[in-house]
Amino acid sequence: MYNAFFGFRENPFNLSPDPAFLYRSPQHEEALANLIYGVHSRKGFIVLTGEVGTGKTTMLECLRDYLEVQYVEFAFIFNSRVTTEQFFEMIAYDLDLRCEHKSKTEVLFALNHLLIQQAAEGRTTVLLVDEAHNLEWDVLEEIRLLGNLENPKLGKLLQIILAGQPELDRKLDAPNLRQLKQRIVLRCSLSPLQLSEAVEYVNSRLSKAGMENQTVFSTEILKEIHLRSQGIPRLINAICDNLLLSAFAQERKDTTMDMLDEVSHDMRLEWPGRRLRGRSPVAPEPAEAPSYFLPRE
Repeated sequence: MYNAFFGFRENPFNLSPDPAFLYRSPQHEEALANLIYGVHSRKGFIVLTGEVGTGKTTMLECLRDYLEVQYVEFAFIFNSRVTTEQFFEMIAYDLDLRCEHKSKTEVLFALNHLLIQQAAEGRTTVLLVDEAHNLEWDVLEEIRLLGNLENPKLGKLLQIILAGQPELDRKLDAPNLRQLKQRIVLRCSLSPLQLSEAVEYVNSRLSKAGMENQTVFSTEILKEIHLRSQGIPRLINAICDNLLLSAFAQERKDTTMDMLDEVSHDMRLEWPGRRLRGRSPVAPEPAEAPSYFLPRE
């Protein structure tokens, strides 16, 4: 709605994961490098964790783009609320296995055939699972068993990447999953952005959308955005998008603290020190207590 007003080629703060807008912070560079290394080195199991909105799905989307360019076969499980049967069916569809998709036995035979064929051509195959913290115990056990598909010379035939919230780490610590935990060779984690990273993040997205040397968000506003979003990229996007909409509605090319306060209220944001903001340094006189708190005569 506001793209033409600000001169953007596209929305700079779209909430959908978009590899084209990837902000290459050191931790995101390291995570992506580890994912690519793990795939090429046939490490087997790789785990990527991070709080909600820190960019896990964006990392997977970047990896998907890389795998497509490299002609690497992969299956992407984006809905982890599945039964064992649905899990194998989704793998069969994504890898286009020539078998009865509803039969676990046939899917496993077809998958094994594909993995051997790919390995013979010097290629590997990848299974990406997003929101893996939601996986049922029996599905996680099936995933562990898929890790047994290997070749003495080539190593693991299927590279499995599990991405999820910190609950995934706690889940993998469960005694009944200790066999799976022992098979995890690489672990990556994403944390909220620091202030300097958050400023670079906002400026980077604005630049990629067509606004060099932005003046929409002042240094003070950017500091407050970082504080109120607590460094979570998804929240930064949502706040900035709403701020730009507010500025557009008021026909302004900049944003103000009043706009940010209104956006924060509308988004029901909570952040450290929020309840202290705006309080008078002098304690107000206590109000008269309601009658139902007064002692009875």
